[in-house]
Amino acid sequence: MNPTAVLAAYDAQLRRDAHADGTGVRVERVGPVVRYVSPDADGWSAVIWSDLADGTADAAIAGQLEYFAGRRFEWKLYAHDKPADLSDRLRAAGFAAEEPEALMVAEIAELPPAPELPLGLTLQWVTDADGVAAVVAVHEEVFGVAHAWLGRALTAQLAEQRRTGVEQVAALLAVADGRPVSAGRVEFHGGTEFASVWGGGTLPQWRGRGLYRALVAARATRAAELGYRYLQVDAGPESRPILHRLGFVELTTTTPFMSPA
Repeated sequence: MNPTAVLAAYDAQLRRDAHADGTGVRVERVGPVVRYVSPDADGWSAVIWSDLADGTADAAIAGQLEYFAGRRFEWKLYAHDKPADLSDRLRAAGFAAEEPEALMVAEIAELPPAPELPLGLTLQWVTDADGVAAVVAVHEEVFGVAHAWLGRALTAQLAEQRRTGVEQVAALLAVADGRPVSAGRVEFHGGTEFASVWGGGTLPQWRGRGLYRALVAARATRAAELGYRYLQVDAGPESRPILHRLGFVELTTTTPFMSPA
C-alpha cells in the first residue's frame, strides 16, 4: 500500500466528494467546506472536509456555527487539514477537542482469515428491529452514552436498502448463550473504494477472546463480496495495536472538535 496515495483517495472519495446515503442525510458543499447533516437533531452532524486559507478560516468557522445554531455538531479535523493552526482557531471559537483517533486503512485482500470463535459464541447479522435494539444496548453498555440516534440511523438504512436493493450498512452481533456481548457495523460507501467499520464494542468480561478481530474479519469479508478494496477505521488506543497486527496502516490522525452547546 502507498499510504500517501491511499490518504489522497480517502480525502477525495469520503470527504471532499462525499455523497448522502439516501436516508434523509444531506451532504452540503459551501465553498471550501463539506458538511454532513443528520435529519435528527441529536444525530451525528459534522464538517467532514475543509480546505481553508489563513484569511478565510475564521469566517468559515463562524459560518458553520451560525448554520448549526441550536444543535451540536462535530468538526472532524485531520492532522493534515489547512491551515496548520485550524485546531487553535476551533478552540478559540468555543469548540472542545476530544481524544484523537488514528485513521487506519487496510487492503481487504491482505487481511488475515477470521479467527475461530470461542466455544458457545456465534456471529449474527442484524436484519430486524430486535437486532437493531441489541446493537444499541451493547453500545450503550460498553461506551456509557445514549445511542438512540444509532438505532434510528440503522433502522432507516436497513429500510432504504430493502427498498433499493443497494447495501449501505451491515450490523453484526456476537452472541453468547443468547446474549449479545459485542457489536459493530460496516458502512459501504457506494462509488468509492472504501468501506468503513464502526463500533466493535465488547462487554468487559468478553474482551481478550478475539471478538474484535472476528468482527473485523466478518465485516471485511462482507465488504470484499461487494467489491470494496479498502477497509477504514477511526481507531482508539485500545483497538490500534490489534489493527496494526492485522495489517492496518496508520495514515494520519483525526480529532473530533465538538461545537459549543
